[in-house]
Amino acid sequence: MRILSLRSLAGAMFACVLLFCLSEWGLSLTAETENRAASMPTAKSGSGIAAIVTGGFFGKPAHPSSAMDFATPSPSPWTTALGGSNPAALLPASSGIGNAGSHDRATDSRTLMATGSLSFATASTAQASEFANFDFAGGTRYPELATASVGPAFYRPGSTVAYVPISLDRPTPNTVIARVMTEDGPGLVRGVAGINYQSIYKAVIFRPGDPLTKTVSVPILLGVPQADFIVRFVEAPWGGKMGTDRAFVQCDFQQPPTVEQTEGREPRSFQPSGTLQWKMSRETMKWSDAGHDKAWSTKLPNGRSQPGNQETGIYLDGWVYRDYPIEAPLRYTDDGLVMHTQKLTAPIAWDGVPYDYGSVVLSGHNTRPLQIGYGQYEFTARMPNRRGSWPAFWLISTAGWPPEIDIYEGFGFESWWDFDRYTANTLHGGANVTRTFQQGVFMNTDEIYGISGFTSGFHSFALDIQSDYITWFIDGKETYQAVNPFAGFRWYPIMDVAVKTSGDYNDGSGDMIVKDVKVYSN
Repeated sequence: MRILSLRSLAGAMFACVLLFCLSEWGLSLTAETENRAASMPTAKSGSGIAAIVTGGFFGKPAHPSSAMDFATPSPSPWTTALGGSNPAALLPASSGIGNAGSHDRATDSRTLMATGSLSFATASTAQASEFANFDFAGGTRYPELATASVGPAFYRPGSTVAYVPISLDRPTPNTVIARVMTEDGPGLVRGVAGINYQSIYKAVIFRPGDPLTKTVSVPILLGVPQADFIVRFVEAPWGGKMGTDRAFVQCDFQQPPTVEQTEGREPRSFQPSGTLQWKMSRETMKWSDAGHDKAWSTKLPNGRSQPGNQETGIYLDGWVYRDYPIEAPLRYTDDGLVMHTQKLTAPIAWDGVPYDYGSVVLSGHNTRPLQIGYGQYEFTARMPNRRGSWPAFWLISTAGWPPEIDIYEGFGFESWWDFDRYTANTLHGGANVTRTFQQGVFMNTDEIYGISGFTSGFHSFALDIQSDYITWFIDGKETYQAVNPFAGFRWYPIMDVAVKTSGDYNDGSGDMIVKDVKVYSN
């Protein structure tokens, strides 16, 4: 039960009179909103991840619920997936997603909201030097993630905007993206969207080095004391943990209004700082079975299959399998390098296992001009859109796996994956074929950054590796940053389209077309 904070008698009387005088239209609108919300499925009632997606997991709900729901928002996929043993585990499971992540909270959110209190970090700014002395243990450890919370907010009658604080409990080692939305308050006297406030659905981005508190603004239409509404997380923040998931926004005569806090650095633009070491062209793009200094390898260091990832395709080479009825897995055209996947007319075996699909990979593990320590990689490509395809640009340490850095990954074997709008990037830490942590995020880049159309046009995916931070870019704009736990490692690139399906594999296109690759070394 919510405990109302004490306010002036005058304020309460004003609220009662004003609410009593609201037009019949206004009251009818409130009832209509309640009925519509009651008929809408909630994330916790959906069946599997598909229900979460259609209900607003990656996109804005068509009709945000006005009903107060103390259920935990849907967790970030990273909350549920980080215990897996292979890249497929980075994806949310179809069952149990509504329950994961709720134990991250130290205190029940109802109690916090009832008392109107929330403990914010005392430090004002997260400094880049926060992690300079952290022991990454040779790339096997990663700093603790920041916990994000929604704080209570106050505004005065007559205000046209309310500022709601979103805070981190500690400096973040990586970008944190928190999506927030509004809901009507509970009870008879409550704030109602369209009458008291205007609904919002926004993202708050914390980059490493940003202040620990930022505010999100909510337009106020009619400030009425006691007519509170709620700002809440849509799901667990991307790149962080979830603390207090919602808070009341209160119109109050006595409480000082929450002040706006928007300080933070702007996203970086991609500017190569290294010397151009390799660039793709018809003359430089060569490949062979094993690879060498002037050619990429058409297989991974561990061979032509990845059964540990439940992949169903074999990585093909047109020359190695020239006597088999296959389509060319690699060809250079006017558009660029076509990396072609296919369903085979007859199975091809590797390590005694028959495969019904053809995947394609180019690896730089034996190509020294492609390898760098610090510097930048930039890939320009058009992505496939065939269900079951798994395109990626990634880096592996020349000393062996792990560590691994995923520049781009597209989980097309999942039915909910949107090739045009979703991207994933991840750090995998560990040593001696044993992973000890993985940290990253996948996001709807259209919603957060206005970047989309990855299957209809060419887009650049770049990575800047420096001793302190690793930064990801799409079309020259920073989309993610993480502290570098792998200082001193050297890297080689891999670009591939894996296949993970048992179906017909004939919808859309299974080809990734790579227009350009550049390697810069610092």
